[in-house]
Amino acid sequence: MYKLLVKPLFFLFEPEKIHHIVFKTIKFLCRIPGIPELIKSIYVINDKRLERKVFGLTFPNPVGLAAGFDKDAKLSDELGYYGFGFIEIGTLTPEAQPGNEQPRMFRLPEDDGLINRMGFNNGGAAAAVERLKKRKTKIIIGGNIGKNKVTPNENAESDYEKCFEALFDHVDYFVVNVSSPNTPNLRALQDKEPLTKLLMRMKELNSAKKVQKPILLKIAPDLTNEQLDDIIKIVEQTKIDGVVATNTTISRENLNTSSDRLTMIGAGGLSGKPLTKRSTEVVRYLSERSKKAFPIIAVGGIHTAEDAIEKLNAGASLVQVYTGFIYEGPGIAKRINKGILQRYSKN
Repeated sequence: MYKLLVKPLFFLFEPEKIHHIVFKTIKFLCRIPGIPELIKSIYVINDKRLERKVFGLTFPNPVGLAAGFDKDAKLSDELGYYGFGFIEIGTLTPEAQPGNEQPRMFRLPEDDGLINRMGFNNGGAAAAVERLKKRKTKIIIGGNIGKNKVTPNENAESDYEKCFEALFDHVDYFVVNVSSPNTPNLRALQDKEPLTKLLMRMKELNSAKKVQKPILLKIAPDLTNEQLDDIIKIVEQTKIDGVVATNTTISRENLNTSSDRLTMIGAGGLSGKPLTKRSTEVVRYLSERSKKAFPIIAVGGIHTAEDAIEKLNAGASLVQVYTGFIYEGPGIAKRINKGILQRYSKN
């Protein structure tokens, strides 16, 4: 029904506009008594075999919603009704910022993909905290944090500190995002020296707390094998808790979308099906080269149960969807979890 009726209607609107319409609709519907329970009865699978214990947290199932969808924690409760095992909010910055000029999100229907150059548009960490204080559910929440656009890289550490401290009591784990292609020079923070310094500071702040929270690093799919080797060494040296692989790609290889269309769209990070293979390659490389030394959350081109299982077989502990949610609809988490259970029944 979603693909036949709802998606064609949604795709008549600009991506960012329909995103806001959908958010307002979900928020409105979930205020009606009985609707949350109805949604959960349709989309949630409760099965102990889906449970995962990763970096000290118990996830009811391994399928999460990636950062970028609910940047400002506006629907952290409501999105949990659709069967996700966890929700990652953000990317959040210390100060509110509008992001890049619109239009800044573009569909590639011929490729089941998206290109975005949102630029960390968000209302700031403090505003998200006020919403998280009003949470009604206990769904696991990850806090994806970044730096403001106007903050130079030499001062970036301070921005991550501010976000960490603001969110600490209100999220279950952290993701340090240095891999978005849409904030100028941000990816330079993936270089060995600044990244090690940043993560050591995050660990230092974490160690000062009575109870520590897991800290993960989100990396780009465009890193070379040598750079991935550096990531493995940095994770070992800093003793962070895991890696999220991967963010969007700046590559435009092997697309069905016309070159004229791509030129018109311009810069931005590509997500969706075109990222499936490369994301899996990165997950497998990190897992095998590190000898499974740390957990990996796989994200990138997961549209089906088969895509998710491929990531898990490659070494991921958990998976996340974003573009797949847009193309496949609200039943994606349920379908993936059903596929995982079917795999268990065959083994």
